[in-house]
Order: sequence, then C-alpha cells, then structure tokens
Amino acid sequence: MKILVASHTYIVDLNCEKLRVLSQLEPNIEVTVVVPKKWQPGGVQNKIIEPQYQEEGKFRIIPVSNFSQNHQGLLTFGTELISLLQQFRPQIIQVEQASRSLAYAQMITLNKLLNLQAKNLFFTWWNLPYALKFPAALLEKYNLQNTHGIISGNQDGAEILRQRGYQGPIKVMPQLGIDERVFYPQPQPELAKQLGIQPEEFIVGFVGRFVKEKGLLTLIDALTLLPKDKPWKLLLLGRGELRTELMNKAAENKIQDRIIIVESVPHDQVCRYINLMNTLVLPSETTYKFKTLTAIGWKEQFGHVLIEAMACQVPVIGSDSGEIPHVIGDAGLVFPEGNAQALANCILQLIEKPNFAQNLGEMGYQKTIAQYTNKALAKQQLEFYQKLFISQKQ
Repeated sequence: MKILVASHTYIVDLNCEKLRVLSQLEPNIEVTVVVPKKWQPGGVQNKIIEPQYQEEGKFRIIPVSNFSQNHQGLLTFGTELISLLQQFRPQIIQVEQASRSLAYAQMITLNKLLNLQAKNLFFTWWNLPYALKFPAALLEKYNLQNTHGIISGNQDGAEILRQRGYQGPIKVMPQLGIDERVFYPQPQPELAKQLGIQPEEFIVGFVGRFVKEKGLLTLIDALTLLPKDKPWKLLLLGRGELRTELMNKAAENKIQDRIIIVESVPHDQVCRYINLMNTLVLPSETTYKFKTLTAIGWKEQFGHVLIEAMACQVPVIGSDSGEIPHVIGDAGLVFPEGNAQALANCILQLIEKPNFAQNLGEMGYQKTIAQYTNKALAKQQLEFYQKLFISQKQ
C-alpha cells in the first residue's frame, strides 16, 4: 500500500514518528510525507522553518514549494507535486488540513486529472458547529463529495461532519501519539530537590499555555478551597499572558508560595516534570470569544498532555470541555468545566485516597499503551485504510 500524507504538521520531526511506524507495519507499505518547503508557525516559534528531505527505508519526507507560509486553510503546493504524484502513484492520499482546505482540493483534483484512483482522506480537529459562505461553502462541498474517509481528532468533530451531510466512514483518533520510550514512570528526586519539593507534598500539575480558556483561574480557585492543613504545591509548566493575573490571584489568597512556574522546557524533558506530579489537571473551558473567517469559539480538541501524563502513570483530572471526557474515560476524574468546588473535590479525593490515585494511574497507563502510542495509532490508521478498500470491493 502506497500512502501519501500532506500537512504542515510534519515539518517537526518529532511529529512524524507515527508515520514512520506505519511504514514498518507490513512489508508492502510505503509512506511519503509532503510538507511545505517553508513554514512560519507563529506564536513562540516565530521563525520560518525549512524542513529537509529525509529517506529512511520505505519512509520519506519531501518538502515541496508552497503558497502561503502560515495559514493552514490557504496552504497549497507547487507544480513539482504533479511529478511526485505521477512517480509515487499513491493508493491513499491523506491531507491533514481539515475539510475546507485548498491543499485538499488540490490533491483531489490532481488525483482525478492524473487518474491515480487513490482514496481521498482528510484529518480534522475542528469540533464546533460552523456556517460557511461562498466560496468556502463551495470548497467544502467539493471536498466532502470527493472524500472516501475522514479521520477526526475527536467525537464532536465527527458529529459535526455528519450534520454537514457526510455519510462515509469516519475514524476518531488523535493526529499524534506518544513515545512510550520517552513518557514512562521515572522518579525524579534530584529535580524535586532542585525545585524545592518536599516528599510529603502533593504536587498538582498543569502543562500548557497560560490563557483563560485553559481554566487556570478555576484551578487557582479550586486550590484555595482545599483544607489549609493539606501539604500541596502547584507546578505550572508553560507560559502565557495570564501569568501576572494568576500570581496576583494566588497572592490575594495567600498561596503564592505554593506555586512553582517553569518555562521553556524542551519537549523531551517534559516527562521529567510530569513525573514530579501526583496529578495532572487539564481544566479547559469552552469559549466563544475567538473568531475566524468561518467559525466562532474554541473548546478542547483533545488534550495531548493527558495521554503524556497517563503514560507516566500520573492520575489525571480534566474538565468536561470537548474531547477531554472521552480521552480520560474511566481512567481519571472529570468535573464540570468552570466548577472550582467540583475540581477541589477531585483533587482532595486523590490526596486522601492514595490507593485510589494509584489505581487511576495504572488504568491510565494501560489505556494509553493500548490506544495512544505511535504504534497503536499507526495500527488503527492502517486498519481504517484497509477497511476503505474492503468496502469498495463489497
């Protein structure tokens, strides 16, 4: 099976691991990844990235000239894409830029013009209802009409596509897995000592952006509701615009001395800090303040840090925003978003019931190894591809 995947996501080598594994699952599989030759992610990484050609056995990453260097929906590829498609002749074409991307329409059209007869698929994270006007509505209609299968990163995204009229196969799974060789239980006594963490302290952790929609103000409120005699600290890994407000709120409640903030940790070191935590909390909150050309709002699309913590056997607590309850399932605790008292109750349960916390950590670990490693996701993706060909024959 010849598989071609196109996305700006794979300009980061770490993100390619699932596709590398996919190329090794069976002898007849070849995977070619098309990435933009130049891309500017924005945010903290505000520089142009120029990925290099790579070839490892039956796995290749090929940078192709591109139009638009920082807008996912407007990304399209240069004319060398034509010769690449003619030479490789993929049986699967998967574009990971959502339902209304120009790159996906470009691939569909070239698939037709070159008579490749490949299956067209796309990946999407989008999980809120939206309305489209011309020409975006026409673009999405064309894309959906020519789609053989969809991979949605969350349950809500799959339901929205059903509501928009798509009746074909949909697989729900995240775009990226975790590397269990990096994220695994590993005591960190030296790092704990370096950060001033005492053995008896219960460490509540958070990893991510310091922004309101991540629910950090609710987390501070919850911690102030804990009994005063409980020895806890809050370990915040990340950065963002909310830092000053967070610390001011903590100072008002006289808990600022219990907060540890660590910025700019390389991704392969994040696991060390997660392993300091007695629980990782993702208290995300749905918001409708964000506006794009085609949609309004944001809610948690997956919560990748949850599976990183679960892989380290750290029990997780999450709000019921977006995909979080589906990711956690019965392998952690879920509370109503924005409800500080409910979150405090969850934390207190784990403080007062260490055996219960240990059991949750073990359940989370087993779930992650079974469902969310790069190998587990690669197998799920291959099975989905194979079903598409079986259904066609039937």
